[in-house]
Amino acid sequence: MEISLAAEQIGHLGPLPITNSMLLSWIVSIGLILATTFSLRNLKSVPTGIQNFFETIVEALFNLANSILDDEKATKKYFALVATIFIFIVTNNWIGLVPGVGSIGIHEGEKFVPLLRGANADLNTTLALAVVAVIAIQIFGVAAIGTFKYAKKFINFNGPINFFIGIIELISEFAKMISFSFRLFGNIFAGEVLLTIVAFLVPLIAPLPFFALELFVGAVQALVFSMLVLVFIKMAITEVSH
Repeated sequence: MEISLAAEQIGHLGPLPITNSMLLSWIVSIGLILATTFSLRNLKSVPTGIQNFFETIVEALFNLANSILDDEKATKKYFALVATIFIFIVTNNWIGLVPGVGSIGIHEGEKFVPLLRGANADLNTTLALAVVAVIAIQIFGVAAIGTFKYAKKFINFNGPINFFIGIIELISEFAKMISFSFRLFGNIFAGEVLLTIVAFLVPLIAPLPFFALELFVGAVQALVFSMLVLVFIKMAITEVSH
């Protein structure tokens, strides 16, 4: 049994190194694109099948997002990003639990290299998601209240206290990227390690309850990440006065 903190490299695409977690994230992305494209074909006023499945998910997410923003117009404006983040994360979390992910691979000498690895068990993936989310939050904030008013949240010379608060706010924006990335990575990686150890010690039956637990944890972590993004968007687009 071997547990690697970093994703293993399995090849190159030109000068770009390809890791097993990157490969799985590409597979998930292509799968989601194809599933969405297929579900949007021949839309019906009374949804059935896969259209009904996707509409149910989107409606539930929209209602949840609207309950946080409390503004349907704003929800429609920012919902696409938040829903995309949620669906991408939860799909990656669940696909990472499929038998064969992490267990099918090749041996390089004495080292076993799996061909696929859960994308969110790689800090690079979660950090990329965090950077995209935080940058989007800043863009939405500037677009909603204006460049100078938004910058005043971080750079304010109206007294030493306001200046100090602004510096703290600025630092917190960078801290969000660390918090987002390590929270998701830590929970998913810990789940993978737990399943690996249990499957190694007591195979077949014993891991089943832990698989169910990880399915739940995967959904919760996706929801926490996306809802935090939504909360931070609401804070960014709200004009404050110091």
